[in-house]
Amino acid sequence: MSIDLKLNIDETPVQKIIHPVLVENNISLFVKRDDLTHPLISGNKWRKLKHNLIYAKQNNINQLISFSGAFSNHLYALAGASRLFNFDTKVIVRGPELDTNNPCLKFAAACGVKLTPINRLTYKKRYDPDYLAELQQSKPKCLIIPEGGSNRLALKGMIELAQSLPEVDEVWCATGSGGTLAGLIEGLPENTKIRGVAVLKQADYLNESIMQLSPKAQRQKNWQLLTNFHHGGYGKFNEEIWLFCQSLRHQLPLEPIYTGKLFFTLFDLIQQGHFAAGSKIMAIHTGGLQGLIGLKYRKLI
Repeated sequence: MSIDLKLNIDETPVQKIIHPVLVENNISLFVKRDDLTHPLISGNKWRKLKHNLIYAKQNNINQLISFSGAFSNHLYALAGASRLFNFDTKVIVRGPELDTNNPCLKFAAACGVKLTPINRLTYKKRYDPDYLAELQQSKPKCLIIPEGGSNRLALKGMIELAQSLPEVDEVWCATGSGGTLAGLIEGLPENTKIRGVAVLKQADYLNESIMQLSPKAQRQKNWQLLTNFHHGGYGKFNEEIWLFCQSLRHQLPLEPIYTGKLFFTLFDLIQQGHFAAGSKIMAIHTGGLQGLIGLKYRKLI
């Protein structure tokens, strides 16, 4: 079964980056432009949602429940998908209140998503099995999608992405909840090095999450989560990161929360001689460019 948008949004181009740092170090850097999937549901958020939505349609489930922060890429993509595919969606938002002028929340509301704010203490229960069981019991005909969208159904979409990539030495991605990295591990050959750049502080716990999602991650040694390049933590960045994003904007649109940190890390490590001359590297552009609107709203850029 497929979800027909009148276009194949799984097919996105691969772009080669041209830059003096790459020439000087004899490195070929390619980008899988998953930011170009669709204006409303781009990047890894589409990949993660795709098979959740297919599962829901196959099982006659029309209600979705999920969790997110107020400026979340997951919320934006889920809202767009709900509008496009006629789902009745509720999102529990880390609160305690909703800012009605927040552009991400305004978009979600315009798509018909019911937004329910809860306090931060209650929000911490979003992964608690008892809390989720109680929520499922209260809404037996709904599909609960986790914050960030990373679950076993999401993995199918990420595996499809991995299997669409040309042969390279290494594949890199930004890592928030671990689903993208887990899917790449599942879908790529064992001789390909796979690296995730954690965008949040104290992210070592994600190693366990990744291994829970990916059986291959439990036995293979070709992957690594880098946890020292978060630049202040989730949602935080410094002027250096933002200036770097702007320096590449003529070739590649970036935002400083996910993709900016990924490419900044790559260029930093290339300049340090971390990669062998002649290496071919693929970086996954996971979308999230709508986040720039939220950053401007908060006067952070």
